[in-house]
Amino acid sequence: MTAQTNDLLRYFKAIRRSGLSIYDSIEIGDSNLWIPTPELEALLNSRLPGKSLANLPLRTRSKVLKQHVCVALGYPVPSSFQKTKPRFPGQCFDTYIQKSNNLQIWNEDLAPTRRYVIIRLNDDDVIMKVKVVTGKVLSSLDKTGTLTQKYQARLIPGQLSTELISPIDTKRLVPFVSSGTGPKSRVSPTSQPSLRQLLPIGEIVERLRGLIGKYFPDSGHDQERNRGASLHKLVCRQLGYTDYRDGGQFPDVTHQLLEVKLQTSPTIDLGLVLPNSIDPLNVSMISGKQIRHCDVRYALFYGETDGKKVTLTHLFVTTGEKFFTRFPQFGGKVLNKKLQIPLPADFFGD
Repeated sequence: MTAQTNDLLRYFKAIRRSGLSIYDSIEIGDSNLWIPTPELEALLNSRLPGKSLANLPLRTRSKVLKQHVCVALGYPVPSSFQKTKPRFPGQCFDTYIQKSNNLQIWNEDLAPTRRYVIIRLNDDDVIMKVKVVTGKVLSSLDKTGTLTQKYQARLIPGQLSTELISPIDTKRLVPFVSSGTGPKSRVSPTSQPSLRQLLPIGEIVERLRGLIGKYFPDSGHDQERNRGASLHKLVCRQLGYTDYRDGGQFPDVTHQLLEVKLQTSPTIDLGLVLPNSIDPLNVSMISGKQIRHCDVRYALFYGETDGKKVTLTHLFVTTGEKFFTRFPQFGGKVLNKKLQIPLPADFFGD
């Protein structure tokens, strides 16, 4: 049995011992009972594939799926499922069954901090794979304008090539950062943040300023994900990681609580969550303290493109708490309507 399997079973056993139902509240980041998003995805992928939903009416199929999910996570199966929002309040997620790449969310807003457990079926209605993302991640996949008004801000570069907007981390994060530490061997950029491996914001800017003047191939305006991946690889290497991984979660470099953005225009797309939000972030607690969205560090790179390559010209680093002291917000609120989101062909990692 691998170390990862043991870790996943730890959550399963803790939930089963607790006797909690899917409707009992768990504090986000609780080290024993709250399942972080990557582990939630891994646990469901270890237990759901191969389950059949064939020959079931749609409503029954949804109920049977929820029963499978309860068993997979260690929860007792309720005699009936309540119409709560989300359907699994204790772990803050909804389940969606997909046989196509058109995700439909009916009669409610896309909730930015909620998890969406998206389950892929094959042509025989057998579960093949599970992907877990937040509403914030889903909002970034919409290229049709369906989600219309999202939060946005404006970036106007100044004379300095590097700006540190917030010289120190938030008061909540300061006790957990350690200068000169950073990632240890075999630690992934998508690992949960941990004590004594979080770099101070000032050291992050010092490590990343070396990327000014670097360039990478330009995949085009319609390939923002590829552009972002090229930048994320450079950032991970510059921070000391030996490998590059992008779990599609927020923040990009979860282990450093660092969100990375590439700007080739002044408009910053923020999705459905404001950087200075005090809502809890979907990561494990650090020393019993819950991390909030405003504690996240942002590295914004401004780049120029000639159509063939993107050259990084400016770097801005700030906490979410101080984000709008440098980048003025504009735009409106998210509209409430039926949502249809086209999932990319590689959404499930195929």
